[in-house]
Amino acid sequence: SSLRNGLSRVSRAPAGYRAIHRRYDVIVVGGGHAGTEAAAAAARVGAETLLVTQKIDTIGALSCNPSLGGVGKGQLVREVDALDGLCGRAGDRAGIHFSVLNRSKGPAVWGPRAQLDRQRYRDFIQAELLATPRLEVMEGSVEELLVEEERPGRHRVTGIRLAGHAPPLEASSVILTTGTFLSGFLFLGQTSSPGGRIGDPPSSSGLSRTLKETLGLQVGRLRTGTPPRILKDSVDLTLATLHPPDQHPTPFSFLNTHTHCKPEEQLPCYLVRTTPGVDRVVMESLDDNSHIQEDTKGPRYCPSIESRVLRFPGRSHQVWLEPEGMTSNLLYPQGLSMTMPPDMQLRLLRQIPALHRVEISTPGYGVQYDYVCPTQLCPSLQVKTTQGLFLAGQINGTTGYEEAAAQGLWAGVNAARSALAAPLLALSRTESYIGVLIDDLVTRGVTEPYRMFTSRAEFRTLLRPDNADLRLTLKGFEEVGCVSAQRYNEAVRVKEGLEEAFSTLGSLSRSPRDWRKTLETSSISQNKGGTLTIEREEGMYLSPDLDYLSLPVSLSNEVREILDRVRPTTVSSDLVGSALFLHPISHNTKHSPFSLQ
Repeated sequence: SSLRNGLSRVSRAPAGYRAIHRRYDVIVVGGGHAGTEAAAAAARVGAETLLVTQKIDTIGALSCNPSLGGVGKGQLVREVDALDGLCGRAGDRAGIHFSVLNRSKGPAVWGPRAQLDRQRYRDFIQAELLATPRLEVMEGSVEELLVEEERPGRHRVTGIRLAGHAPPLEASSVILTTGTFLSGFLFLGQTSSPGGRIGDPPSSSGLSRTLKETLGLQVGRLRTGTPPRILKDSVDLTLATLHPPDQHPTPFSFLNTHTHCKPEEQLPCYLVRTTPGVDRVVMESLDDNSHIQEDTKGPRYCPSIESRVLRFPGRSHQVWLEPEGMTSNLLYPQGLSMTMPPDMQLRLLRQIPALHRVEISTPGYGVQYDYVCPTQLCPSLQVKTTQGLFLAGQINGTTGYEEAAAQGLWAGVNAARSALAAPLLALSRTESYIGVLIDDLVTRGVTEPYRMFTSRAEFRTLLRPDNADLRLTLKGFEEVGCVSAQRYNEAVRVKEGLEEAFSTLGSLSRSPRDWRKTLETSSISQNKGGTLTIEREEGMYLSPDLDYLSLPVSLSNEVREILDRVRPTTVSSDLVGSALFLHPISHNTKHSPFSLQ
């Protein structure tokens, strides 16, 4: 509370309004995950930055689920952290239930995840922004985006105008991170009202008008929703399946060796399932549910319970009961996003045995909002036809905190570089999930809210969550300019330590018997004699007559076809490596393609 009050005083003081007459390098509109990462990144690069948000108190708010990370999403959090972003450290501070998903599979697709304390997360983000040099925060509603036409069809951004007849704010770059607030409408039953989040107003219609009419951008419409929040005391948890956290929490940030929450203090989650009674209530409520009747596309991978029942009638669906905070009496029923009238929501919840006496704190609701078709952006996230205008987050058609944070950081980097007359940069999909995310958006566009999966990354075996620092931190310091010296020095130390270890391993020479003892999970031929190194085995000659299609080793059909077509000469051939990385073997196989056979 004292932190938020302090932030409010700083941002609303008269001195803050004297700053209106300044010219900024970068102005960021919106204080969600994209906006906070964008503002912090721009300031780290060296730009004088202003963050404008409608409500100071909601900076860093977790608008929907109180969690961070997951399969694919955890990789994004790790990469944002490797580039000195905020969300990873915030997750370590606010986490109350840590787990690594997909542990039964290979480490490349593991998904670090945490349930979060909403208040702790918001406090951490606000404190970090207050402590960031060259960054100011201001409360206000953006009425208009100011642009100049350089030639027909080409514009240049010059700043923003706030509501309330305030003088314009000038800037070389502007980043829009409006989330669900761009012409947002809330839906609950048959009622609808302007807004992007319950209790908050939508962004100004003037902003949408500038994008559509002045800049001529193609704008679409998407929808999302959120479940009701329920009182923990009204839930019979004895009828739910308990899911404890990992005994040894895995931090998101490469700078942290442990999480703020002690292992024994973590809170559990609970699993329940829907019943036929849930289906019945959904069908009875359809006539009173205008949101579900809309044609606007919603999230395929996080659908409402109404959409699930209509698409898969008669099926029992998982519902996770997740804690909202260390001392909160609220549970978040993940999997029960709904927009039916509140009385019907209560009826539906009580069809689940563990929730037969449940009480609702806040009903679920739906949101419809404008987004800009992202194929109109460059890989830097700058609008192709408007110099200095960058977009990040849900305005680009994505869904999720992690996707928003990743875009926000990269938009902040490039907005600052643009303002400082430095060349804009792009991340390759071969080196990061952030690169995959942005490349998918700007080259393919979206027809529904986009979310990240490991399956979207062709080089996912190389893009592990545990090596994001080695992939990005050095580049972030030496080329991008968004990484601190402290983080860079730590990444260099890790890199040098690994290189020394690899050199030592490469120099080892042992008998096959010793190797079999050391590498118990590898298949080393019993017929091998003499001494072996791993390095030497990579140079093994491959006969041009080798029958790859029937070779008795664990390779997928795709890999067999590639090897049969290309016919590499050695095991260490780049063609062999490319085939195995692009078409990895099944995680269920017992043998590695790199076994010493």
